[in-house]
Amino acid sequence: MLRKFVLLAVIEKDKDGYFAFCPALQGCYTQGDTYEEVLDNLEDVIRLPIEDRLEKEST
Repeated sequence: MLRKFVLLAVIEKDKDGYFAFCPALQGCYTQGDTYEEVLDNLEDVIRLPIEDRLEKEST
């Protein structure tokens, strides 16, 4: 079954690159040298805990 989630993500730029986090998921933060890299990293750190929770629900 396909589920769709809408989550707020905050991306900030500083002198060292980009920092991103998802306030709805505790401990969900990442960084990257470029905007594209931080987006890719953010996708992973959001997807993994959601997949884990969905897996636990189905057992």
